[in-house]
Amino acid sequence: MTSVPSSSLERSVRGSVRTDPGGLAPFGHDQSHLSGTPRAVVAPADADDVVALVRWARRERVPLVARGAGTSLDGESVPTDGAVVVDLSGWNAVLEVDPGELSARVGPGVVNRDLQNALRPHGVFFPPNPGSWTVATIGGHVGTNASGPRSFRYGPTRAWVRGLEAVLGTGERARFGTRVAKRSVGPDLLQLLVGSEGTLGIVTEVTVRLAPMPAHREGLVYPLEETTKLGAVARRLRGAPGTGLSAVEYLDRGSAAVLAQRRNAEWPADAPLLLVEVESDDPREAPTRRERVSAALRSVGLHRAPIVFGDADELWTLRGASGVALDERMGRRIREDVAVPLGRVDELVHRFEEIARDQGVALYLYGHLGEGSFHPNFVVDPTTAAGDRIRAAVLNAALALGGTISSEHGIGRTKVGYLEREVGRVGLELLEVAKRRCDPDRILNPGKLYPSRSHRVGGRPSPWLSGPAAEGTPPG
Repeated sequence: MTSVPSSSLERSVRGSVRTDPGGLAPFGHDQSHLSGTPRAVVAPADADDVVALVRWARRERVPLVARGAGTSLDGESVPTDGAVVVDLSGWNAVLEVDPGELSARVGPGVVNRDLQNALRPHGVFFPPNPGSWTVATIGGHVGTNASGPRSFRYGPTRAWVRGLEAVLGTGERARFGTRVAKRSVGPDLLQLLVGSEGTLGIVTEVTVRLAPMPAHREGLVYPLEETTKLGAVARRLRGAPGTGLSAVEYLDRGSAAVLAQRRNAEWPADAPLLLVEVESDDPREAPTRRERVSAALRSVGLHRAPIVFGDADELWTLRGASGVALDERMGRRIREDVAVPLGRVDELVHRFEEIARDQGVALYLYGHLGEGSFHPNFVVDPTTAAGDRIRAAVLNAALALGGTISSEHGIGRTKVGYLEREVGRVGLELLEVAKRRCDPDRILNPGKLYPSRSHRVGGRPSPWLSGPAAEGTPPG
């Protein structure tokens, strides 16, 4: 492997450069089972410093991997061996809040919870709230088009980004989108960057849309029967008028029990659970809206009274700990992220159960029921052949039922080999057009999203893109 002296990098940027093994170790992994060994970690001083860093990387043929909090679940922020990690966690300023325009400008390192705290005095909020909202950054939200429970009403991050600034893989600074609420200027180039996992540009600033804060939010937890038809529940709630529903979530019995033991949650540990959020413009409306939700559920055979969480954020923080709770209890496992139309939900769940039974492994299931989006957890080492078979079976089942291989976590490294099955050959060719223009030397986050097996930089094989971290998972 060709060596690039660290002094060359240090002379090229004004920000801090770390090369000591102890300082590099935390940047070699994310929340997936994957890992890599970075050569260095750079915390750029500003956008001009990012430009200088990209130009250095092009000249030296060294890949760059942008990183926020490292909460990605499919290896999006895991560096290729020998890559330089671009640490943007320190870019955590809320630069401007404009309640009248319902917008804010933020650095990519701003943590979701910190942004919500900054917005609260203005009576507005940023709707996307993934389970990792207490630590995940807005730049990471943009990179993976993150969602969360409230996407039932408000949609994913993609719907809440008005504009962004980025440094492309060419070293050019570019702006996408605008601050206005409505715009029709050809195809939406902004959406090329949202969900691109840092493969087209390094985001340096984000302008987000905001929503007025409801006067009241409460969380409701309904115990379910094992035989409950989840698709019927989801479709009934989606069509129920006057409920103020903003989230409809599901925990199977095993997940609910594990989470209850970890956090002493005040809910049954012997039943699957439906978790919902109800918003009201007036706190006095809350009992009426709660009863409308209960009435809708009674119409599909569910008669148990809900457990009420007066602070809905408390419920979502608890729900967001599902993955951590299973980590502590089960260790490494397959954690997938697929979605199907609501009418096919029960078929998908049945297929998960068949896969677990056929492979002889335990299944823990939770997800965003209101959108047909599920996170099946299979207790098996994801690096084994059995893990490959299970992942392939899950992704193929979702596609066969008219769904998607990723509803909110992105593609990363774990699913790059399956991308063509969803977007098709023409879709891949269109993605490549964007890649060639934005990152012609393929230095930005190689091995992620784009299923190139050559991993060439500057028209020739790069010594920095070798080894297992450069390869996408092949289809099972």
